Amino acid sequence: MEAGINAINERVQQESAGLYRLREEISRVIVGQRYLIDRLFIGLLGNGHVLLEGVPGLAKTLSIKTLAQTIHASFQRLQFTPDLLPADLVGTMVYSPRDGAFSTKKGPIFANIILADEINRAPAKVQSALLEAMQEHQVTIGDETHLLPDPFLVLATQNPIEQEGTYPLPEAQVDRFMLKLSITYPSKAEERQILDRMASTGNQPKVAPILHTDDILRLRRLVDEIYLDDKIKDYIIDLVFATREPEAFKLDLRKFIQYGASPRATLFLTLASKAHALLQGRGYVTPQDVKSVGPDILRHRVIITYEAEAEDVTSDTVIKNIFDGVPVP
Repeated sequence: MEAGINAINERVQQESAGLYRLREEISRVIVGQRYLIDRLFIGLLGNGHVLLEGVPGLAKTLSIKTLAQTIHASFQRLQFTPDLLPADLVGTMVYSPRDGAFSTKKGPIFANIILADEINRAPAKVQSALLEAMQEHQVTIGDETHLLPDPFLVLATQNPIEQEGTYPLPEAQVDRFMLKLSITYPSKAEERQILDRMASTGNQPKVAPILHTDDILRLRRLVDEIYLDDKIKDYIIDLVFATREPEAFKLDLRKFIQYGASPRATLFLTLASKAHALLQGRGYVTPQDVKSVGPDILRHRVIITYEAEAEDVTSDTVIKNIFDGVPVP
């Protein structure tokens, strides 16, 4: 067992060089935001979609575009609006009067990386068009099913402070996002760097492609090989079950939790912990890996009650209490 872990460690350290170069290339454009970039990497390596939430101007869209530019992958930006139709995303059947037959016109969703900008501005029928694509990595147009390219990743942004003209995302779709990131303001020093680097009308920094889609798929296979001890598996399951049955772990949170996390949370927490270990240059998962990514996996899956809202208790507060209360192996 130890020999196997050592072999994985050696491979992880070799592959980490490419990820380091990727991070350095992105940092030519994005100042700071290490948390954001690392979580985008985790989504990319863990084959999970990412939802970014933050006020305007925090480089959410720029970060996603820059990530797409640093890998040899097809990229599409979709600006979600209230008049958007499902066919505008997935495509439609087009009738040809010349031969009297229908042909398939594929939509922009047929790309490796999809930037769903301001995703909450589109109505529910458009959100539903993404469900099959995000879960099954395929779309159905007419009576034909078409596979999406591999890798396929949806990186979505939404503005939490503006509610006019927006639609809440369906819970079925929110649960399909591996990570929900809460983006905060940069530090004073970082904002000075942003001013020095970006406050000009031209000559914006450019990035070069560092990795290929084949590299991403190879790194995903390496993530699958990251060692996960049985005690860590039990710890992950305990954390998820604590969101459903907090009293079993002597946590006084029942009145604040309306619905706990789904089994998808267990799977995503496992994959994200492995991807985080890879980013740290390790071939095995530690409890700290689980703690680092846990809030981003669970914050959109723990539905709080009206009583919690009345007492200003957020899902992040509930999750913090769960991590503090569940014994660490």
